Amino acid sequence: MRRGAARRWLGAYAVAALALLYAPIVVLLLFSFNDAIFIAFPIKHLTFRWYRAMLDNGPLAGALLASLKVAVTASLAATLLAILGAKAATRYRLPGRGAIVAVILSPMVVPEIVLGTSLLGFMLGIGLAPSLLDVAIGHVLVAAPFAFAVLASRFAGFDPSLEEASLDLGESGLGTFWRVTLPMIMPGVVSSLLLCFLISFDEFLMAFFLSGSEPTLPVYMFSQLRFPQKLPGVLALGACIIVASIGLIVVAEWLRRDRRGAEA
Repeated sequence: MRRGAARRWLGAYAVAALALLYAPIVVLLLFSFNDAIFIAFPIKHLTFRWYRAMLDNGPLAGALLASLKVAVTASLAATLLAILGAKAATRYRLPGRGAIVAVILSPMVVPEIVLGTSLLGFMLGIGLAPSLLDVAIGHVLVAAPFAFAVLASRFAGFDPSLEEASLDLGESGLGTFWRVTLPMIMPGVVSSLLLCFLISFDEFLMAFFLSGSEPTLPVYMFSQLRFPQKLPGVLALGACIIVASIGLIVVAEWLRRDRRGAEA
């Protein structure tokens, strides 16, 4: 009896938690089709005109392109750095390894507003004006710890004797990495790339401080919220981002399962 009651309470809690998490997303998707400018129930008419207006918005397209450039650059750079760092941290007995790992992971716990202002001051100090390059560097700083955590766990579960066997058979270090190590850690690499891409594409504070005259998509969306007549377009854009994010997650899961089936 007690177990049944506990399960019912746990189920109710799970439903309430999911509703709290996803109700705002449902509301956003719903009101992206609202014909009125202001958010109010009940919705009288549905329309696609905000989506059509979004397609004709030149500044929005520029912000989207800027975000894609930054996200691709940051995800590639962060994953590459994480591969090197994770391999070094798991394969070699480095002096002060714990302290080094703590420094690598420290951007996870440092407030982004502190990182953003510090990086802005550093860039201005060396003579670099705010630009998309600065944003990409900032996003690498934010995303690299997450990539390191993903890849370190992958390297930790990787049998080093496979690399040793490759080296014993006469393969070079680079060839061993390319033919043995990289295929074995590829699921982690793909996960790292997707995670870093989403972190960079969604990141606001770093871009707000460092973007200069080329805003990324989150900065552009924030600037549009000052104008009530722009709100429906922002909702339509947010709906498109949600759908694209869900599609990306589905593709990543499909690739992961396909990879697991191939290994089996």
